[in-house]
Amino acid sequence: MTDSAELLFPDAVRSGQRPMQVTVLVMDRTNILSLAAAVDPMRAANRRAGRDLFEWQFATPTPAPAVLTAGLPVQGLPIAEISGADLLIIVASFGLDAQATTALRATLRRLSRSGAVIAGVDGGSQLMARAGLLDGLRATTHWEDLETYGAQFPRITAVRDRFILSGRTMTTGGASPCLDLMLHLISRLHGRELATRVASAFIYDPVHAGNTPQRLAQSSALAKRAPAVAQAIQIMEDSLETPPSVERLAMQLGLSRRRLEQQFREAIGTPPHAYGLSLRLAEARRLATDTNRPVQDIALATGFASHAGFARAFRREFGHSVRDIRRTRGPLS
Repeated sequence: MTDSAELLFPDAVRSGQRPMQVTVLVMDRTNILSLAAAVDPMRAANRRAGRDLFEWQFATPTPAPAVLTAGLPVQGLPIAEISGADLLIIVASFGLDAQATTALRATLRRLSRSGAVIAGVDGGSQLMARAGLLDGLRATTHWEDLETYGAQFPRITAVRDRFILSGRTMTTGGASPCLDLMLHLISRLHGRELATRVASAFIYDPVHAGNTPQRLAQSSALAKRAPAVAQAIQIMEDSLETPPSVERLAMQLGLSRRRLEQQFREAIGTPPHAYGLSLRLAEARRLATDTNRPVQDIALATGFASHAGFARAFRREFGHSVRDIRRTRGPLS
C-alpha cells in the first residue's frame, strides 16, 4: 500500500508535458459545494499557470442529467461510455443506496483496471467501497457517515482524516477537505507556489494537511483561544453515543467543573451540558432526515437511553418529531 496516489499518474502528466485528463462523475443529489471544490481548483490552476494543466469532462450515472441538491442539472456523458481517464473524481452526497447499481459498480471497477486513479468526494468514497475499490486500504468519508461507513465496510480502515491517498485511490471527507486534496495534488504535481496562488484566489487559509482530523464544530481559532473548550468539544464529538458527564469531562481535562463551565460560557456563550446536547440532537436530526433508521436506533446512537426522553428533547429543540420530519421529506430514494 502507498499513500502517494498522485505519483501513480503517467510520467507525461507528472512532468507537465500534457494536461491531466479528468472525468468528474456527478451523482444525483450531490452538494454543489463539493462539486465546486473538485472542479474550480483545476480551473484556477490552469488560469494561474497560463496553460492547461488539467482538462476535465463531466459524466453522469445515466444519460439523464444529474440534479444537484440546489436543483441545478449537470449534463455529462453517461459514465458507461467513458473508456478511461488519468483521474476519475466521484462527487456524491445523498441517496447513495439507490444509485450504487450493479452497472455503476462494474463501470467503476473497469475504469480502475484501465489505470485511472479514482477519487471519492464526500459520499463518493461510499460508492468506491461498494465497488470493492477500497478493500484493504485506508479511506475516509464525511464525518457524519464515518461510524456507519467503518461498520458497513469492515475490510476498509476508516479514518477521520480530511483526505487520504492510498494505493490508486483518494478519498475526502467533504467539500472543504476536497479543496485541501486538490491543492495538495496541485502542489505535488506542479509546485507549492502554484498551489499557494490557487488557495489565495479562493481566500482559503489555512490549508489543512490530509491527516488533520475532521471536526463537527471545532475551529483553529477556537483551539487557539480556548484550547480546553476545543478539547472538550472533540471529546463530545467522539462520544455522541455515550456522552460523558460534565464532571468526567472536566476531570479528563484536569479542570474543575466550575472552571470548565466558565470557559465554555466565555468561549461560546453556553454551558458544556447544553452544547453537548445540541450536538447530539443535531446528529439525531441528520439521521432522521437522511436515513430510515428506526427512532429507537437514533435515540441510542445519540446517547438517549429512553425513547420518551429522546422524543421530548427532540421536540423541544426543533418543534416537531422525527415522524413529522419524515412525513415532510417523503420516502428516501
